[in-house]
Amino acid sequence: MKKIKETPSCLTCSIAKTCIFKTLPTEELEKIEYEKTVHFYKKNSIIYREGNRINGFYCVNSGVVKLYKTGLEGREQIIRFGKPGSIIGYRSILSGELACTTAKTIEDTVACFISGAKLIEMVTKHASFAMELMKLTCKELGESNKYILDIAQKTVRERLAEILILLIENFGIDDDNVLRILLTREELANMVGTATESVIRLLSEFKADNVIELKGRKIKIMHLEQLQKISNL
Repeated sequence: MKKIKETPSCLTCSIAKTCIFKTLPTEELEKIEYEKTVHFYKKNSIIYREGNRINGFYCVNSGVVKLYKTGLEGREQIIRFGKPGSIIGYRSILSGELACTTAKTIEDTVACFISGAKLIEMVTKHASFAMELMKLTCKELGESNKYILDIAQKTVRERLAEILILLIENFGIDDDNVLRILLTREELANMVGTATESVIRLLSEFKADNVIELKGRKIKIMHLEQLQKISNL
């Protein structure tokens, strides 16, 4: 990990206008700009580890970060992804607990680090910011509850189709209908909650049914409607 020389500015950052910081006044953004540190992480770098104490949180400026918990035999369970505009690590600050997930980059990533003390100060001083943070927390809790329900009631085939749809919604597709995020088969399996071999087999079935096309890690969506039907959303 190393600091980069040209740091993104909170005052000119387009992300700040749409993410959780959007309600903050200019003078508060100026304070964040002065106090934050900006770090560049290469692909596959660990930003923080589950079980460690962290004294601040991160705003993802560019790149993609996966947040996961480690289960039996060291297997990862991917909880969610951090993309530009996402904040990660904030729950540990609010709860005063050790980090409940590990954050690892899956692309070269630039992340702004803001101290925990600053987060508490913003929550205390700015009601609108506190409300945005509550909305974000509730959204993530709702996603976790839905995942638990899916694990209990959906087949692996349905869950994989739903995960592909969620990736489309979160990261989009390019002009050729290819997902804008590249994941390994193991990472997809860690999202679905199944064995890697099962995901490989199901992706082959989706390809045979002309629902998707595969080229390495690239997944091209051929029939979104069919994928939605399989997912039983």
